[in-house]
Amino acid sequence: MIPRRHSDPLLRLVESFFRDYLQQARGVSRHTVLAYRDALRLFFSFLAEETKRPVAKLALEDLTVDRVLAFLDHLESDRHNSVSTRNVRLTAIRSFFRHLIQQDMLHVAQFQRVLSLPLKKTRPPVISYLEPEEVQVLLRQPDRRIEREARDHALLLFLYNTGSRISEALAVRRDEIQLARPHQVRLHGKGRKDRVCPLWPDTAKALKRLVDDPELPRDAPVFRSTRGGPLSRDGAAHLLRKYLQLAVRQLPTLRRKHVTPHVLRHSCAVALLQAGVDLTVIRDYLGHESIATTDRYTRANLQMKRRVLDAFWKRAGLSPSRDPRWRPAPDLLAFLTSL
Repeated sequence: MIPRRHSDPLLRLVESFFRDYLQQARGVSRHTVLAYRDALRLFFSFLAEETKRPVAKLALEDLTVDRVLAFLDHLESDRHNSVSTRNVRLTAIRSFFRHLIQQDMLHVAQFQRVLSLPLKKTRPPVISYLEPEEVQVLLRQPDRRIEREARDHALLLFLYNTGSRISEALAVRRDEIQLARPHQVRLHGKGRKDRVCPLWPDTAKALKRLVDDPELPRDAPVFRSTRGGPLSRDGAAHLLRKYLQLAVRQLPTLRRKHVTPHVLRHSCAVALLQAGVDLTVIRDYLGHESIATTDRYTRANLQMKRRVLDAFWKRAGLSPSRDPRWRPAPDLLAFLTSL
């Protein structure tokens, strides 16, 4: 990351942070390594501008709490990053400084001040999701007679069925799905945590069409591009936008929703909640670390809120009683008929 001699303390500590601490001691995923790399790259570049020295000339003494605070302010004011992004960068920096404390006792007090920096409070985003009827319209858009669109339909159905993250879905290999009963798939989640999710018969049938080739290697990705390689995240997002535009013609209310592959994960969670599934089961189904993460779906579900409000309205005695429907007496009908 920093082009200078291995004898330089900062370079040595950065290398040990990524190789010894993150990858060997903690065993974090490749995505975490890349996120932390980007955060430190931005931080060191900012320090170089602040100190008027090249990155190769930075020293441990330059890593002060005031400069970390200035960097965080730079992210929001100059780079126009959101508070969430700012907090992600700070989390990476604090992890690095925690490693520095363990490796360099001389600057412990200096590094400890950085660890005391709190994450900035932010409003939790409003969860966007699709109702089951909206998902059905979306799933009807791919023309399954066409091979590529059959793959697209299988991916959309798979995301909704399993509630998987898009990275989890695209990482599924042929030998990780079981198409014989009971239909199921093994997903590799965050923190190297695997889970097994059941598959609907329709999902298994759609996947079988993608992998039903004896010459296809067992470790081949299930969702492949037209060139045979793994389908990319951008490719998945593109095909979703394509079918969403078609679905809008049949269901104009979809126009007001920002739909991404992750929205299908939210839609799966809300559908499970509406079906009366316990939160702890949904937590395990989605691979959440904490029940608190799953609990946010109870706050997002408008249908359940409406049912609660209706029950409260009736319990409070405010629901007006309806007068019985007026029906004319038989003799009145006879009179009118005689006119």
